[in-house]
Amino acid sequence: MSRAVSTCPVVSAHGAHIPAIGFGTWPLKDEVCEIAVKTALDVGYRHIDTAAMYGNEAEVGRGLRASNVPRDQIFLTTKVWRDHIAEGDLQRSAEKSLKALGVPHVDLLLIHWPNEAISVAESIKALCDAKRRGLAKHIGVSNHTTALLAEALGAATEPLVCNQVEYHPHLKQDKIIAATRAAGLAVAAYCPLGRGDTGGVLAERAVADIAKAHGKTGAQVLLRWHLQQPGIVAIPKSATPARIAENFQVFDFELTVAEMAAISALSKPGSRIVQPAGAPKWD
Repeated sequence: MSRAVSTCPVVSAHGAHIPAIGFGTWPLKDEVCEIAVKTALDVGYRHIDTAAMYGNEAEVGRGLRASNVPRDQIFLTTKVWRDHIAEGDLQRSAEKSLKALGVPHVDLLLIHWPNEAISVAESIKALCDAKRRGLAKHIGVSNHTTALLAEALGAATEPLVCNQVEYHPHLKQDKIIAATRAAGLAVAAYCPLGRGDTGGVLAERAVADIAKAHGKTGAQVLLRWHLQQPGIVAIPKSATPARIAENFQVFDFELTVAEMAAISALSKPGSRIVQPAGAPKWD
């Protein structure tokens, strides 16, 4: 066991300082979402992740205001849906998100998914314009492959700071993580705990054994695995107050090199969870 860490570390990328553990809000809605966001902030989270497609930005905004945490201490992320990433549409979507959230800007605005019908150059141009207009402090992409990320970086006239992708021990993401790191961007991992069913990462014997050795839960071990990888931000979600708090209690222990390797060795084919129609051809 290692020294305790009282505050969440950050991942720095092109001027953005992103708390390494964020609170995900999909698919939380209504009062459940509002209470969950407030609870997350109360227990120490300072990074909240939402999206226009989630349909919960208003609830997230209410949760922010219900907490006693000053707005300037919260790193707030939202995303523009793939149908609205054309020039003009993206900026209007961002403005609508700000209105729903009740904030003058977000800390990070992402293109949620690429869209084959809209060029990367056009969508990135619009995203950069949104930043220059002050709608977001920082900008980035989500669900971009190595090829799409290279296109986005080539088209960007403002720094991109993040690529948010699905990442957990069952899903090996070496290629996109390497490309994202090489460009100096953070990798934000959604579904960081993998599937919640009996066939998921949490059911792996290696995870259970490591958790027992540290007196931690399997979820805490998996989040610690993310945390100890350079440039990785993990975004777990939960609607249960006890679980929300538990997921943030990952700064008072450290996995050994052997434990990190054992978890990384759990990758297996066919483990992608999020695969909507129109998804890009993955690396």
